[in-house]
Amino acid sequence: MLLNKIPATIVTGFLGSGKTTLLSNILKQAAGKRIAVIVNEFGELDIDAELLRSCPLDCEEESATIAQGEKGIYELANGCICCTVEEEFLPVMKQLVERRDDIDHILIETSGLALPKPLVQAFNWPEIKQYCTVDSVVTVVDGPAVAAGRFADDEEKVQRQRLADDSLDHDPSLQELLDDQLSAADLVVVSKNDLLSDENRDYVKAVIDKKIPSSVKTTHISHGQAPLNVVMGLESAAEERINHVHTHHDHHHEHGEHHEHAHDHFDSYVISVGEVDGEKIQAVIKDLIEKHTIYRAKGFAAVTGKPMRQVLQAVGKRLDAHFDRLWTEGEQRQTQLVVIGKHLDEAILTQALKTAEC
Repeated sequence: MLLNKIPATIVTGFLGSGKTTLLSNILKQAAGKRIAVIVNEFGELDIDAELLRSCPLDCEEESATIAQGEKGIYELANGCICCTVEEEFLPVMKQLVERRDDIDHILIETSGLALPKPLVQAFNWPEIKQYCTVDSVVTVVDGPAVAAGRFADDEEKVQRQRLADDSLDHDPSLQELLDDQLSAADLVVVSKNDLLSDENRDYVKAVIDKKIPSSVKTTHISHGQAPLNVVMGLESAAEERINHVHTHHDHHHEHGEHHEHAHDHFDSYVISVGEVDGEKIQAVIKDLIEKHTIYRAKGFAAVTGKPMRQVLQAVGKRLDAHFDRLWTEGEQRQTQLVVIGKHLDEAILTQALKTAEC
């Protein structure tokens, strides 16, 4: 039966865990496979979709043919799939089903704040079940973040193992979210393995092993590089077992209550400013992270005097910056940042970023 259905890989994982990098690498390896991609990012600005679009996939070539959309990427609008699954996911999947003869595999990247279970359950809808199956749910876990004691159970061990990063203290809502993402997994991918010591690696394994059945495999990767046969072709048919998976958020969906979505715990803002001084914008972002509860900051900067657009990504206290492509003719040179955290004030964030303007 599986042979007659389009397999779908759902890539889930917490903010900044490395989902987009993994997806990009899967696409680069998928020579000859025709892959449809659905990207769903939390926040008004589809940063991850834009990064995926701009990665060098040679989309014109037969080796990386992707179904329809802007360069073949389907983007769902604001909100996590959990909240918009009926309104938006079903129509997109129906479009893909109509083109099933042109598609070998579907890749879905969930928002960092999304619950995978409702999405997997959607594959049991008659319009989808007849034609598609969930090959696997891949949960990506940020290895260094777990090693630093964030979202771990054993508080005493956390204190001993914690690295010099106290910016993200144990947060029950984040812990529950990570638990739910792990509970749905067929495969757990620990990212940024190159940043882990042997001791940290053992600790991360112990934390994850407590939360997943022994049948679920764990693999460690660096720079998002995983062999295709590790993440695809698992044939788990996750939709057939998902109703037996218990998550912290089940009761919000079962009792007919008004949905209390996972991201109700978080603030998310898209801040836009003009051209900025490259060094100053990074200093401002680091200062904001020090002073506020910011889990993730991600976006693009228009650096004065530079012909290329700069990508900025901050997770915890780590801030990465690199130039990804030239600004195109007619494109507005502006700086845009998605900031996700708790108890954030949009005016304060905007005011701070404006100080970096030239």
